[in-house]
Amino acid sequence: MATVYFYEKPGCINNTRQKKLLTAAGHQVIAKNLLTEPWQKERLRAFFGSEPVHQWFNYSAPAVKNGALDPNQISEEQALALMLKDRLLIRRPLMQVGDARVVGFDQHKVHNWIGLTEILAGSDLEGCPRTSGTEPHDCLSGTVEK
Repeated sequence: MATVYFYEKPGCINNTRQKKLLTAAGHQVIAKNLLTEPWQKERLRAFFGSEPVHQWFNYSAPAVKNGALDPNQISEEQALALMLKDRLLIRRPLMQVGDARVVGFDQHKVHNWIGLTEILAGSDLEGCPRTSGTEPHDCLSGTVEK
């Protein structure tokens, strides 16, 4: 099985669920804090591969959710600069196995990439389950749940 470097926002409910799926499939998960990792532009960019820029964004981030930022109107350079300033904008998780890097947790893509033993049908493992309206919750604010 694979060793997965898993960049998450500690306390995020869906990141916890994602890690459980990976470990249940026999993968070793090395969790890292996405918010405090010392990112450089080139290193962060490597996780996005050929994904369109708008798919790099966490649509539950307050700046996106409240309309202050439109991911469909942002260039690659602008996106990277914004994400280096506000890590909550980065779609989670970022995962690395060997030299391969991916953004997000599409269960079918992850299964085809490194294998999962279970796919949670009908489960949104990327959106924030704690948002209601435009009010930010702990999973958005950057605070760690106890």
